[in-house]
Amino acid sequence: MADTRHIVGGGPKKVLYTLATIGRMGVGKAAKALTAKNACKACAYGMGGQRGGMTNELDEFPSVCNKSVQAQSTDIQPGIPEAIFEHSIKDLAELTGREMEHLGRLNTPLFKARGADRFTPVDWEFALAHAASQLEATARERSFFYSSGRSSNEAGFLFQLLARAYGTNNVNNCSYYCHQATSEGLASTIGKATSSVELEDLTGADLIFVIGANPSSNHPRFIHMLKNCRERGGQVIVINPAREPGLVKFSVPKSPRSMLKGGSEIASDYCQPRIGSDIALLKGIAKAVLELGLEDRDFIAAHSSGFEAFAADLAGLGREEISATCGISAGEIAHIARQYGKAENAVFAWGMGMTHHIHGVENVEAIANLAVLRGMVGKRFAGLLPLRGHSNVQGIGTIGVKPVLAGDVLAKMEAEFGVSFPTARGMDTMACLKTAEAGAIDSAVIMGGNLWGATPDTAFASRAMAAIGFKLFLTTTLNMGHVHGLGDGEVMVLPVTARDEEWEPTTQESMFNYVRLSDGGIRRLDNVRPESWILGEIGARVLPGSPIDFKGFSAHARVRDAIAAIVPGMEQLADIDVAKREFHIKHRVMHTPEFGTVDGKAHFVVTPVPAAATGQLSLATIRSEGQFNTIIYEEKDSYRGGAERDAVFLNGEDMAGFGVREGQVVTIASDVGRMQAVARAFDLPRGSAMAYYPEANVLVGTAVDPRSKTPAFKSVPIWLELAAAGA
Repeated sequence: MADTRHIVGGGPKKVLYTLATIGRMGVGKAAKALTAKNACKACAYGMGGQRGGMTNELDEFPSVCNKSVQAQSTDIQPGIPEAIFEHSIKDLAELTGREMEHLGRLNTPLFKARGADRFTPVDWEFALAHAASQLEATARERSFFYSSGRSSNEAGFLFQLLARAYGTNNVNNCSYYCHQATSEGLASTIGKATSSVELEDLTGADLIFVIGANPSSNHPRFIHMLKNCRERGGQVIVINPAREPGLVKFSVPKSPRSMLKGGSEIASDYCQPRIGSDIALLKGIAKAVLELGLEDRDFIAAHSSGFEAFAADLAGLGREEISATCGISAGEIAHIARQYGKAENAVFAWGMGMTHHIHGVENVEAIANLAVLRGMVGKRFAGLLPLRGHSNVQGIGTIGVKPVLAGDVLAKMEAEFGVSFPTARGMDTMACLKTAEAGAIDSAVIMGGNLWGATPDTAFASRAMAAIGFKLFLTTTLNMGHVHGLGDGEVMVLPVTARDEEWEPTTQESMFNYVRLSDGGIRRLDNVRPESWILGEIGARVLPGSPIDFKGFSAHARVRDAIAAIVPGMEQLADIDVAKREFHIKHRVMHTPEFGTVDGKAHFVVTPVPAAATGQLSLATIRSEGQFNTIIYEEKDSYRGGAERDAVFLNGEDMAGFGVREGQVVTIASDVGRMQAVARAFDLPRGSAMAYYPEANVLVGTAVDPRSKTPAFKSVPIWLELAAAGA
């Protein structure tokens, strides 16, 4: 097995990477981008806004990480030379994700005519008029609208308003491929769908669980909180099949002490269950808590329901059965339970390692059960923290970019605008694409992201997207999803402003329910337009008789007034651009045991242990240190021994058993696809494997969690087929 013990997350190499990136960007441009009063464009941990760039809501400075620098480096690029579009789409499709990302910023509308083999740059008037005519000609039930988490609250609200006024509830966002299971699992247990803690709560936690997440790569600022917890004598328990070097030791660039000593210890305990076996482990910890008498009986009696059924279910589960399922010994499980039992304030943080399963909702419910068992929800410095991905993915959901709105919100929106919206239940993301594959979708409006690249079963994704007769993309840069899955139909790609280029201030929401105000105003390119401006123009053309003044309503202050009047908890949004006062959304952070359920109590939920995977191996798709979502910034992963994008990570003993050597080319196969990969030994449990997303999507099926509609990107039954001799 490759020795990764010497690898430390962060440290000088991250400092040097940042320095080199800023050098490419230009110091002046970099300083302007990173210090302006705009929310960070990377993960939903959230930085920036009115406290200034590189500052968080605790006024910590500098609060900047590799991810924010990467995001800025993309936006600061010059426009793509128009000579690029003399090449065919087939030529562009030969580029890697990283090469696509480094073409530059899109600075002209592009049009692909029906049957054409290349894009043609067009002017804005043609682009808007043609897009409007195509949408006008589409039967409303044969369309869908999809948004990433990059957009602002203002653009997102206008996006879903346009879709519903147009006549469809097929409105969804990227959360169906990431944390929708979190929303469902928290709603059923604590009656809220988001984090129960604010950032400040992490400063008083003496135990932080990190479950199914790799924040050293994906949320580097969170590592600071883990380091600080350890330094004040607290514990960090990591539960993750892969022993990630950045979660073992991390050299924090902001901390001279951490840098000088060669890195800070992050995990006090590192537990490595088999992929997909988390419910068994979490139930095992809960069972041990009860057997050790460490539960909070007073809290359970006063503030919960369903405990008797929950306890009875655990009593019927044997220790041996638990250990056999998850691969963790009863002794280790009891040790974790004791550590938890000693904690005064525990925070449970988790990522997509929990949600990307057919039983993702039950995974989240099992985490919530464990928190409620010791009264670790509904008080300061303790609670539940989903580590969400894109910078405004939570805000996009808050303001209504989803297929089903709460009845009171829908009624307020209809009253506010004097319109009636469609009553048919909207489809989730996967359902929209399956409907497209069946030939029943004629138009799609896709705002940001890379829907093709994010969708499981790449062959399916290509078929589904290609079957859509007209696709309208709004984007800052070209990505693989703009050149794959296009089919013979028409495609329009419109260039949009980045967050710090917006013509008017915008707002974003962090994973801590904190709403920031971004000033915008930086001018880099001459032919890009804000998303809200584009949506206003299209709305006015497609729905000229609507009582909604789409052009006028694209003014952000008017949109914020509407959101404040319609969306519960967002009342302070109305004057945020005047008061410059950022805020936590009301009734979400839980510092008292007042739950959002009908009876006001936290609910224990019995979570069945899923059947074991039937494949030779269970594969989890993963991100590298040099990527963000589907965006590839670097081809090699410095946190995993310099592995390249075609790596498959395996347990060393499994490799020996298969007769596979380090660096050997193998074929990974699943029920839906095959891919060639280079075998790399890694610290994983027997029977587990990892490969990079989105490349490994070719192996992932389209089956979804029945409750959250989320695909199982993290538990794919696979087997190995050795490449031909001499390969």
